[in-house]
Amino acid sequence: MLIPVLPEIEKKLSITSFQVSLIITVYSVVAILCIPIAGYLSDRIGRKKVLLPCLLIAGLGGAVAAVASTIMKEPYMWILFGRVLQGIGSAGAAPVVLPFIGDLFHDDEEVSAGLGAIETSNTAGKVLSPIIGALLASWFWFVPFWFIPFFSIISFLMVLFMVESAKKEEDPPTFKEFLKSTKTIFKHEGRWLYAIFAVGGFIMFLLFGVLFYLSDNLEAAYQIKGVKKGLLLSIPLLFLSISSYIAGKTIGKEKGKMRIFLIVGMALLSLSYIFLWWNHSFYVLFICLSIGGVGIGIVLPALDALITEGIEKEQCGTITSFYSSMRFIGVALGPPIYAFLMDKGDSIVFILSTICSLISLFLVLFFIQPDEKDESEHLKTFKH
Repeated sequence: MLIPVLPEIEKKLSITSFQVSLIITVYSVVAILCIPIAGYLSDRIGRKKVLLPCLLIAGLGGAVAAVASTIMKEPYMWILFGRVLQGIGSAGAAPVVLPFIGDLFHDDEEVSAGLGAIETSNTAGKVLSPIIGALLASWFWFVPFWFIPFFSIISFLMVLFMVESAKKEEDPPTFKEFLKSTKTIFKHEGRWLYAIFAVGGFIMFLLFGVLFYLSDNLEAAYQIKGVKKGLLLSIPLLFLSISSYIAGKTIGKEKGKMRIFLIVGMALLSLSYIFLWWNHSFYVLFICLSIGGVGIGIVLPALDALITEGIEKEQCGTITSFYSSMRFIGVALGPPIYAFLMDKGDSIVFILSTICSLISLFLVLFFIQPDEKDESEHLKTFKH
């Protein structure tokens, strides 16, 4: 929601482009640091007990930024403080949802469908947020901050009254036992887990880096700004959202099918960037990015399902937190690295995109290989 507003914030507060970029960066960095802690706590005391207070913290962070930007002459440092609180809150919100789905449903097909719905709603937020942010900022530049506590409170009330708490075991493991079992998981399942972490990080790096490139390119090369730019930015994300929903409904509980989705999705993404390396004119750009959005859309639910259904519920939150941290690292690194490369030329942007997508495809092909014969085991068994 804030990305379309950043140029206006920079102008209104008389700050540098680096300072305004920190409004995005501090949020991601704090989230990266706090996600593993939230993941452990969700395994230890329960998903809902972590999710609810974190939604309130995220809302409080938005309120701090909103009040400061509304009544203060120099609100910049208070806005950053508000974003730090939002980062803490987000660390215990979105990452906890994935293992929560695994707790609430027992049938593998229901879990896959639920994860697909989560990724779809996640992407739907990305589709709508540039449009909403641009619309709100057309009133006053600080209005988007006020909608953060608004959405957080709605989410808090829905989780509080509409989501049941999954049953926790009466005597959870001690921290020492937890560390030992986590170490055992990575020792035996590290080959495919590390590959999934890397692929998740690469995908978010590519998604947010290319979106940053697209946002800048629409304004610099085609003089498209405001709500119209927000609408165009949402097109690839719309394809991503639709394909994510369909993939989640289709995957079911077959690990072999999950791997096929990963291969096809990464192949589509790689081909789209290879073509853009050769031709990145206006219409070709949107066609290829939409195809790439379909690729990402069918990959994300498959990655979620492999982790959520392959790790014991007692440690799923912690393992998922590492995965979520990698995704946040990709989000944090994408825009600044692409901003640096854009000065070198558009072709360099898509050369990097092609290389990253091909590396991800290589990881899927050679490191993520589920063994269907051992499907009865609670821990996922992979060929080592």
